[in-house]
Formats: sequence, structure tokens, C-alpha cells
Amino acid sequence: MKNFIQEFKNFAIKGNMIDMAIGIIIGTAFNNVVNTLVKKIIMPPLSLLTARVSLAEQKYVLRTASEGVDEVAIGYGALLEVLIDFGIIALTIFLVIKFINKIRTKAEDPQNVEEVTPKNIELLSNLEELMKEQNALLRNMKDDSGEQ
Repeated sequence: MKNFIQEFKNFAIKGNMIDMAIGIIIGTAFNNVVNTLVKKIIMPPLSLLTARVSLAEQKYVLRTASEGVDEVAIGYGALLEVLIDFGIIALTIFLVIKFINKIRTKAEDPQNVEEVTPKNIELLSNLEELMKEQNALLRNMKDDSGEQ
């Protein structure tokens, strides 16, 4: 049990849990922004195209309501609104990840002097250069000794 508690403490302190919590909080706030964007900015102009009826209220009625019987309807408008929400979120996440990958690629390129190369990539690059030099020296020694 003590080992489990120590392992959990390491997990929480090393930032994994904190990073995840920050991501969830930012994601929740971003969701509110997207919901407002869709409901207050994108949907009103679309409602003009649907005879001023809110898109979220669009539905296909299978059975109308009567005394003691509820209406049965397929709410396709709400589905369209959620799909627009999803599309905006997916596009935004795609663009953010594309931007992060572009920065990461630049940072991992040892020849790029614009970005600071991480130490491990720089060391691997130096090691690769040293191995190339060593191979060239060995080839020269082999050629000088007359071996084929």
C-alpha cells in the first residue's frame, strides 16, 4: 500500500495529473466558447434560412401530442447544432496540434538555428557526426592498407 501511495504521489507531483487537470479546465472553458459561438453567432443567420425558426428546434414529428399522449419526434436540428459544435472543436484542435507539431519539428532539427534544439537531439546529432567521421577514418585506413 505504501508503494502505491508513493507511486501516486510521484504521478501527481511530476505534472501528469496537473497537466491533465489544466487540460480539462481549459477544455471545459473552450467548450463554453464554442457553444456560445454556435448558438449566438452561427445559428441566428442559419435560422433566417429556415423561416426564422431556430435550427435546434427543427424536428420531424412522428406522432403529434394529444390528450395523455406525448409528441414523438426526431430532433434533427439539435443533431445538426451538435455536429457544427463538433466540427468547430475538431478543426480548432487540428490547427493547434498542427501548429505544435510544426514548432516541434523545427526544434528537433539540429540544422535549424531559429529554434533552440533540445539537448538530447543536439547530443544525438553530434554523435551521428562523430560516427560519420570515424567511419570515414576507418575507410581511409582500410584503403591505405590495401584491403579490398
